[in-house]
Amino acid sequence: MSNSDEAQTVEESTPREYDPNAEHAFPDHRLNDVLDALLSDAEVTAYLRAQNVNAVERKGYNDHGAKHISIVRNRALRLYDLLKRGNVEFNGATQQGLDEADEPVIIALAATLHDIGHVVHRDDHAYYSIPLAADVLDRFLAQFYDIDNQVRVKAEVLHAILCHHTEEDPLTREAGVIRVADALDMERGRSRMPYEKGGRGINTLSSQAIRNVELKPGEDEDAPVLVDIEMVNAAGVYQVDSLLKAKLRNSLIEDYVRIVAINTKADDQLVERIEL
Repeated sequence: MSNSDEAQTVEESTPREYDPNAEHAFPDHRLNDVLDALLSDAEVTAYLRAQNVNAVERKGYNDHGAKHISIVRNRALRLYDLLKRGNVEFNGATQQGLDEADEPVIIALAATLHDIGHVVHRDDHAYYSIPLAADVLDRFLAQFYDIDNQVRVKAEVLHAILCHHTEEDPLTREAGVIRVADALDMERGRSRMPYEKGGRGINTLSSQAIRNVELKPGEDEDAPVLVDIEMVNAAGVYQVDSLLKAKLRNSLIEDYVRIVAINTKADDQLVERIEL
C-alpha cells in the first residue's frame, strides 16, 4: 500500500466531519434534516460571527467562533456514533419520551449553540448562553416538532449547553458528549484554556504541544471510544490532565472512553506515553 493510500485509509477510518450520507449507528434522518436547516440559518450564523469578539478581540483568548463550533459539533457526533456502536444507552431523549432519532438532534443543536453566551461576556458565558439559545430554539424547533416535543427537545439542549461548563455536572449522556467534545478541540494551540500574555506560560506552551487528536473505535468492548492524542512536547500532559480529564470526569461517559497520549518528539522523552 502506498503512503497516500495508507493516509486515505486512516482518514476514512477516523472521519473528522459528519457525513449525512455515511452509515451511522443511529437513525440519522431527523438529524440530517435539522442540520441542513441549522447550517443555513441566518441568526445562528450571525451569532457564530459575533461570539468571537469578546473571547478573542477583547479578552485575548483563542477561537470560540464558527470554526470551534464546527469542530465541536463534528467531534460530538463522532463520539456519539462510537458510543452507539458500543451499545451505550443514552437517557436524555428517552426520559423525555422522545425518540432515539432525537438524541443526535439534541447533540448537534447543543454543540452549535453552546458558546453563544460569549456575545454577552466570556466570563460565565455558559449561563448567558441559556436565554439566548432558548430564543433561537423557540423559533427554530417549530419547523420540526409540535409544541410538546419542542419543549422537551429544548429542555435537553439547554441542559447540555449548561453542562459543557465544568461547574455543572451532566445528568444525561447527551450532555456528557457535549462536555467532552468541547475539550477535544485542542489541536495545535486550539485548547479551551486561555493563553497568557506573551505566550510563555504553561497554558500556552501545553496547548501548542498537542499535534493531533483522533477519535477511534476502542479495542476494549467495555471502552468503545479511544481518544488518540499525539504530543510533540511533554508539556501537552498539562492539557490532557487539566482540561480533557476534568471534562471527562462526571460526564456519564467516562467509563466508555479511553485516552492515550503519546509524545512523538524524539529529543523530548520526559513523558513518552500517558493513559487515562
